[in-house]
Amino acid sequence: MFTGLIRELGSVRSFTRSGNVYRIEVDSAVVSKDVNIGDSIAVNGACLTLVENKRGILGFDVMEETARRTGLVSLRSGDKVNLEDSLKAGGPLGGHFVLGHVDCVGAVKKIENRGGEYIIEIGFPAEFSHLVVEKGSVALDGISLTVGEAGRGSLKVYIIPHTLSMTNLGAKRERDKVNIEFDIIGKYLARFRDLDKKGGVTESFLKQMGF
Repeated sequence: MFTGLIRELGSVRSFTRSGNVYRIEVDSAVVSKDVNIGDSIAVNGACLTLVENKRGILGFDVMEETARRTGLVSLRSGDKVNLEDSLKAGGPLGGHFVLGHVDCVGAVKKIENRGGEYIIEIGFPAEFSHLVVEKGSVALDGISLTVGEAGRGSLKVYIIPHTLSMTNLGAKRERDKVNIEFDIIGKYLARFRDLDKKGGVTESFLKQMGF
């Protein structure tokens, strides 16, 4: 589990493929000091398992399905990626609960600069629209952000210059891909709503869930 507070802006050293497995190597000066092989690290919001840590170069093996469904497949050498190591017990939670399970890949529709405040509009598949609420939380490339405006198949976030400089959002351009993870609380509420339409949370349902 993660918080959506980016620890470091890493740089892709290499992105190669062998059969159905990709190997991503990322240069890291901060996160690499505090992690061990087997640890979970969010790379642009996708939870990956660290398989190698060699002098500040983090190595990850990624299955083709994961690479394709998260947008990691589009990474190239030199690309900047957001890095966050997993939340430790007792650690501060400054963002929101982020699982590192990307729901869909969106794209930057528009970027506006209003006197130093940046407004970024993100488009995404419309079937996920019910998971977005104004002033709710969303993770974009692993960054915990507040939804400023919510529409059908789109959302807007308001970004300060500090966030742009500390994350890969500062390098985003229109049509660039963005990994999106919607708030887990909203997803559970949507699930319960669907259950309610099918008869609600019944005694039989609770027994099936182990209660």
